[in-house]
Amino acid sequence: QLQLVESGGGLVQPGGSLRLSCAASGFGPDFYHIGWFRQAPGKEREGVSCISGGGDRTDYADSVKGRFTITRDSAKNTVFLQMKSLKPEDTGVYYCAKIFFPRGFSIANMTPLGSWGQGTQVIVSE
Repeated sequence: QLQLVESGGGLVQPGGSLRLSCAASGFGPDFYHIGWFRQAPGKEREGVSCISGGGDRTDYADSVKGRFTITRDSAKNTVFLQMKSLKPEDTGVYYCAKIFFPRGFSIANMTPLGSWGQGTQVIVSE
């Protein structure tokens, strides 16, 4: 059974960068599409980015396009989310999850599978 653990969050000033990691144990993540989600205080969880099982397709929420990059390292069984030019509105708990797409590969269509992990906290503040 695939298990995912998020790490890499922290406190960063606006304009700064962070790289989040989603480490997989059990089956390698190459078998699965993986998505990153975030939940800001008082708001619903939202999709941020996704990557296909083969790593050849990616998609991003409009709010992070051009600033975030999702990649996967098969040798390390890890999916990364590189975040640059961070804004206060990027603050939240970030989660990764195995996902599927009931109506085609798209950030708007990604649906998480299984239970959520602990996530990793990102705070963007002066």
